[in-house]
Amino acid sequence: MGDELEAREAVRDAYQAHYRRLVAALYALTGDHAEAQDLVQEAYARALARPRQFLDVADPEAWLRTVAMNLARTRWRRRRLFDTLVRSGRVARPVESVPGVDPNRVALVAALQQLSQATRETIVLHHLADMSVHEVAESLGVPVGTVKARLSRGRAMLAALLTDGEAGEAESTRRRTAPPTVSAPIPSQEVRDAP
Repeated sequence: MGDELEAREAVRDAYQAHYRRLVAALYALTGDHAEAQDLVQEAYARALARPRQFLDVADPEAWLRTVAMNLARTRWRRRRLFDTLVRSGRVARPVESVPGVDPNRVALVAALQQLSQATRETIVLHHLADMSVHEVAESLGVPVGTVKARLSRGRAMLAALLTDGEAGEAESTRRRTAPPTVSAPIPSQEVRDAP
């Protein structure tokens, strides 16, 4: 009984120490804050289902991140199947809701969604989960050189995507606020009052 209590306490401590960082990483990976929370909570639920085994884990945060990312991959595969069903017309797509967040974060998440899954995972783990290149390589099971290449390509792609987005926003703002280039004649008072 004492081991069980100690194990549950270890899960509780891991929750308090790592929850926010894991949600931030999964949010950047999935682009959906609610889904990121669900994935991380499911990872903690799996830890609570086997608390004694969780107690034996050398790096609890890495274990939780791996479980959450595997769950995200599974959901991504299911979502691909769902999208195929939607395109075929057999299922109607539900209306999505987006929580109110900082526009820069929204732009970053949108840009991340345009990267390949492998590149997105690498960028998120390195830059948002603050993992070293070696830790990312170990976590993803790929060579360090592959991680470095993905980071380089991913950064370049994000820079282009985010720069294009800012340029597009500036242009649309300029168009909305700029005075018209061709001025129309102002109608006289009599014409406006005419029936």
